[in-house]
Amino acid sequence: MDNLSYIKQRFEGNFDVKYKDVNTIIGDGTIVFIDDLCNGQWMMEYLILPLRGFGQLKGTSIKTPNDLLEKVLDISATGVAKDLDDALMHVLSGDAILVLKDFSEIIFCEVKNFPRRGIGIPETEAVLKGPREGFNELIVDNVALIRRRVKNPNLKFESVVVGEESQTAVALAYIKGVAPNELVDKVKNKIKNLDMRFILDSNYIEANLKKQHSFFDTIGYTEKPDEVAAKLFEGRIALIVDGTPFVITAPYFFLENFQMPDDYYINRYYTNFNRILRWIAFLMASFLPGLYVAIITYHFSMIPSLFVFRLAVSRAGVPLPTFIEVIVMMLAFQLIKEAGLRLPHPIGGAMSIVSALILGDAAVGAGIASRITIIVVAISTLSYFLIPKIYGAVSFWSIVIMLESALLGLPGFLCASMIYVIQIVELDSVGYPFLFPLGTVSEYRFKDVFFRGKLNRISNKIIGAGGNKANEK
Repeated sequence: MDNLSYIKQRFEGNFDVKYKDVNTIIGDGTIVFIDDLCNGQWMMEYLILPLRGFGQLKGTSIKTPNDLLEKVLDISATGVAKDLDDALMHVLSGDAILVLKDFSEIIFCEVKNFPRRGIGIPETEAVLKGPREGFNELIVDNVALIRRRVKNPNLKFESVVVGEESQTAVALAYIKGVAPNELVDKVKNKIKNLDMRFILDSNYIEANLKKQHSFFDTIGYTEKPDEVAAKLFEGRIALIVDGTPFVITAPYFFLENFQMPDDYYINRYYTNFNRILRWIAFLMASFLPGLYVAIITYHFSMIPSLFVFRLAVSRAGVPLPTFIEVIVMMLAFQLIKEAGLRLPHPIGGAMSIVSALILGDAAVGAGIASRITIIVVAISTLSYFLIPKIYGAVSFWSIVIMLESALLGLPGFLCASMIYVIQIVELDSVGYPFLFPLGTVSEYRFKDVFFRGKLNRISNKIIGAGGNKANEK
């Protein structure tokens, strides 16, 4: 079976695979390409017309496929496929291949023209001030957005193909000399050893980089090129996966959950004030429901006497225990949130606000929940949205702490809180402590822990991720 017959057999049943016969100076050939993935104008101008033009000449020195590459085809990215399977991959990747009747070599030419989404505003990371560009689903566009911000010859992009059947392209980005070598080697080995049939999103790789099972994300992700550039300068690595607008960054630390993209583009004092609010929101979202259930259920005497009477009046006629009351209202608010997210944007936000108002008023009127319970649940739910990166983990652990508080009171609340903190402490991100720099012996000079320092100090004091083990004393 010749090369063309083999290729036609493998692509049998695909209406979008096209075959164009062309006469060249070294014999007849066939151009194979996928219509929707190639630029027809480029292919005609730089491939078909040059081949036909030279095919009419006599007495030239063009005798082999390599001569065609060097003297005829004026395209930036051309070459000879390694084998037939490699030629098929070039066609599936948007290249055109030239199969010559009298030669075994197969020439590929890059004439890609993928359908793509434009560079838009990131939906999940809105900013008040700062760049509005966001990644899209095409890996070459995402690499270009990072390159435009990091004009450094030491910035490396290493390509890896993963997924036995999907053949998904992944780019490993890092700055040589800044990112620790052991970090780069570890992540690179993990990607190369992935044993998966297909990979459609960055989460397939993210799940394999996580060492422990936890609700907390120990691997970061972002839609913003400027955030990836900043992390590369810090010594992190980034993974760009073809087909998804989310770029993975590693290692990822717990304190980053309280840092927002526009923290570095607005007034430093206002940024630090907002970070204090995020820490307060984290504490209230995690511990307020459990503390409320423990005090109301077992430690009523701890409440000031003036407030006890108001609380008793508020709870009069509510048949449910406090724990069940809080759980029901938290579940209701979760349903409203999910409904608001899944509905179209023009009506999702309005529906959420109206539903919350009606639900709260109806629950109090029907005697299902007291006013104080509505306030506690509303405050804890609003606090989730100030820390969106750990929303899922905090919501889960708040229920665990509340359950222990309902069973054992304040001792249960304290035990569950300790387990919560221990679980955070024991996590790591690709070999680095999740709580870095808290509790580590490494000298920490990066002025962006709880509060954001001056930008000139941050820019001049950046070190490698996890304290840059290569530079430790």
